[in-house]
Amino acid sequence: MINKSLLIADVAHARLSPKRNAFHYKVYYLCFALSAWKNLKNSIFSLGKFNLFSIHEKNYGDGKTSPEIWIKTLLQRRNIHEADGEIVLLTLPRVLGYAFNPVSFWFCLDVEGNLRAVLAEVSNTFGEKHCYLCHHEDNRVITAQDWLFATKVMHVSPFLPVRGDYHFRFAYSTNTIAVWIDYYENKEKILTTSLIGNRHPYTTKKLLACFFRYPLVTIKVIALIHFQALKLVRKGIQYRRKPPVPPEEFIT
Repeated sequence: MINKSLLIADVAHARLSPKRNAFHYKVYYLCFALSAWKNLKNSIFSLGKFNLFSIHEKNYGDGKTSPEIWIKTLLQRRNIHEADGEIVLLTLPRVLGYAFNPVSFWFCLDVEGNLRAVLAEVSNTFGEKHCYLCHHEDNRVITAQDWLFATKVMHVSPFLPVRGDYHFRFAYSTNTIAVWIDYYENKEKILTTSLIGNRHPYTTKKLLACFFRYPLVTIKVIALIHFQALKLVRKGIQYRRKPPVPPEEFIT
């Protein structure tokens, strides 16, 4: 198994209703087994402190427990015992100390490398976070043809209500990773998103190449979010104030 890599991906968003708005961009992600967390460190990548690239344990899970212990405990409590192999995190690194992760994905595998569960850790621009734990009721293998469903709980976009459902689909392999998330309201598809990329070796040279080819990628992500928000305002899409944080638990 490749325990650490870089995923260079195409990210696409398309709003279908009430007015169409679509965009896509290139971005690179860290993709690594949690057991290899400490092996990410090199001359330009630090753990828990400033560098050209870095990653902080406090930004994942409950922010207190080791991410690997946290997710394994969660899987046990939810009786997903079939996910007894590696857990692979797909996330944006900090670049020059800054990061905003709209969503990080935890791919939970069995000992044979099959996908059994995926945790989508979603963050909004208001500093809030919610996790959607995706798996079959019988915990069977998740294939690239399977759709998994979750009720929307957290406010993400000020142009969408906190109601409706997410439809998730995942394709995971040692060479490629793809995620599709569709948002439905009253059985009407409102928004489609996708992340599709190829895995590349995790090396200092490749990290530097990504830094210069896609400069300040984390700032680019937050800038695009606000730029697209302005476009939606100009198109007359209703702006919705952020509702109170719901009392539901952190994970659904």
